[in-house]
Amino acid sequence: MNSKAEQFNAFLEEQKITVFQMEEIDGNELHTVVFRSYLGVEGQQLPTIVIIDDSVFSIIRVQIAPQVLNAENEVKLLKLANAQSAMYKPFKLFFDERGNLMLDVCLVTEEDKFDGNKVYKIFSVIINYLDGNYRNIMKEVWQ
Repeated sequence: MNSKAEQFNAFLEEQKITVFQMEEIDGNELHTVVFRSYLGVEGQQLPTIVIIDDSVFSIIRVQIAPQVLNAENEVKLLKLANAQSAMYKPFKLFFDERGNLMLDVCLVTEEDKFDGNKVYKIFSVIINYLDGNYRNIMKEVWQ
């Protein structure tokens, strides 16, 4: 396991946070570790991961809506994702190869000092964003 993942895991244990499942990715040259959980928004459980590796970046990723992009709504939803990404500095909304609407936050993280509190502060920013925007995003998705 990489040093930053060890530090985040220790933070979770110290804070008695038990909502994450940890998975080390075998054979990965960056020693990637994924911490899986869910965020509760509008009665939905949104799959959420924290990706930590040996690079200077760590990612918090939330799946907002599964498999929603198709030929009929592609232009409208890509415009929605671009508008949201432009309006909210810390977030990048995008569609993955399966058409899932995803939200990413990229954090610059130091190997010798991984700050679990910083990650949790970002989670509160994500939750506030989703609490204020999830319903409107989903209206656009399902129209």
